[in-house]
Amino acid sequence: MKRTIGLFLCFFATAFVFSQNPSGVSDFTTDQDHQNMMQQLGIKALRPGPSGNEKAPNHANYDEALANPCPILPEVLRLKNGKKVTTANQWWSKRRPEIVADFENEVYGKLPSSTPSVSWECKASDTTTLGGTPVVTKKLVGHVDNSSFPSIVVDINMVLVLPSNTKGPIPVLMMFGWPRYPITSGNAASTDLLLAAGWGYATIDPNSIQADNGAGLTKGIIGLVNKGKPRKPDDWGALRAWSWGAARALDYLETEPLVNAHKVGIEGVSRYGKAALVTLAFESRFAVGLIGSSGKGGATLERRVFGEAVESLAGSGEYHWMAGNYLKYAASEGMTGCDLPVDSHELIALCAPRLTFVSYGVPEKGDAKWLDQQGSYMATIAAGSVYKLLGAKDLGVSNDYLTEQMPPVLSGLLDGQLAWRQHDGGHTDVPNFQCFIPWASKQLNYLKKSL
Repeated sequence: MKRTIGLFLCFFATAFVFSQNPSGVSDFTTDQDHQNMMQQLGIKALRPGPSGNEKAPNHANYDEALANPCPILPEVLRLKNGKKVTTANQWWSKRRPEIVADFENEVYGKLPSSTPSVSWECKASDTTTLGGTPVVTKKLVGHVDNSSFPSIVVDINMVLVLPSNTKGPIPVLMMFGWPRYPITSGNAASTDLLLAAGWGYATIDPNSIQADNGAGLTKGIIGLVNKGKPRKPDDWGALRAWSWGAARALDYLETEPLVNAHKVGIEGVSRYGKAALVTLAFESRFAVGLIGSSGKGGATLERRVFGEAVESLAGSGEYHWMAGNYLKYAASEGMTGCDLPVDSHELIALCAPRLTFVSYGVPEKGDAKWLDQQGSYMATIAAGSVYKLLGAKDLGVSNDYLTEQMPPVLSGLLDGQLAWRQHDGGHTDVPNFQCFIPWASKQLNYLKKSL
């Protein structure tokens, strides 16, 4: 099953990179930003990340008995002063801001106090038929105001597809990927299902917001705001930058008459699954998220030692996703993931009570053990207490993340606002669209109305 040609290429490229590099991380040469950040933090060396090759001397741990060196997670419903959070008001006014501050300082970085405005231009528009549904397609460019530093140009690329046989307002799923225009009809199972159900979709290019490499941190939106200068340790990384761009795209969708801006979702797979979860957590206007195979830095517990590690992100070609302060937890003479003040169960909790669907495939088909599906399930379980506190339904099991067992493949937990399903495919979320769309439509109280 595939999406559009562009999104299929995204999945193919991800699988190709993983197959060429069994460690599961990109080849990496220390760049200037990385060196600068280590100097700012006083870090002399970083611990090397493990290899995903189980025959390598430094292979990653895949023994569940060794996976939880610090099994007690930060209590999501306990204030830093030790008091228990027992009401929704305490969550919104006290505990949630504490968690946000820790994630911004130590993990993903802070957004600048002010960011440039974005003006959207429709470069082209057309009508066609996709998967049997008549649609209107638009090629959009969001021009970021660069008057403060004209040498850096940032134009956000997005393609919007809306069914023309459906009475609005309709929900739209925004997807991180590679927008192509014009759109050609083909075997695009996920997007065809969306259109048939009366949904629209938008594909936004994260690399047009911020490059997916450390060398690009003095360019893109981060470089524009910093006027080409290096980051500070608590400045935003690429994940927050991509989420900022998605929020600006949502600004545009709020102007589309056919779109119900209160029912817009965000989706991504792998690194873009991380970005989708970060977007949903920090941008409360998004109503739903489909979080595909996000691994460490996404839905998987940071302090778990199974497959990908904190060191894999901090000391590799992916460090630019995170705040500079994240490097402290991989320093040779420093802290570990166990010292992080927050973990991914709290990132998922920041999405509550909004709809969050955590999706994985199976290692046998290419959704590698490196991603630690079990660690993501544990985090989703632990986040459930916040959903229940806010009057929403979690996975419908206990919140004991140490004892609850992952359900069998294809046996999703889809009865609440928090959902989990492991499909039997590879490194993609496409097989879960058949469950995600009816689940989200029901939870959003949306029923397609044909013209």
